[in-house]
This record gives sequence, C-alpha cells and structure tokens, in this order.
Amino acid sequence: MTGYYDLVLGLIPVALLGITAALTAVGLSLIAAVPIGAFAAMAIIGHAMFINTPADVSDEARSAKPPLNAD
Repeated sequence: MTGYYDLVLGLIPVALLGITAALTAVGLSLIAAVPIGAFAAMAIIGHAMFINTPADVSDEARSAKPPLNAD
C-alpha cells in the first residue's frame, strides 16, 4: 500500500523536473525555471518534515497494549 511518504518521495523529482520542464516549455529561461522547480520540491519536503511529521501517531495507539514484563 502506498503511504504518504512514498508519495512524497515520488513527488520530489516530479516537482523539480516537471515544473522546470513546464516553465522552460512556456518560454522561461532555464536559469529562472530551475530555482522555481527546486522551491516547489523544497516545499513538498518541508510539508513532509514539519507539517505532517512522521511522529503524528497518537499516544493512545501506543499505549493500547500493556507492557510485556509488567508486575
């Protein structure tokens, strides 16, 4: 099953190369298109790292099972 972070890893090169190619195709110079594509890829990485963090698992889900060696 494809998860959020699998999609993020796929979108990083798509954003960088796709946006750069699209902007170059509409007439923007390559020197200007690459930083715009890189900024889009950086925004995707930032969203995955800071907004939708991997540690979003709630504490209730972790504490559902009792400890194995509890006395």
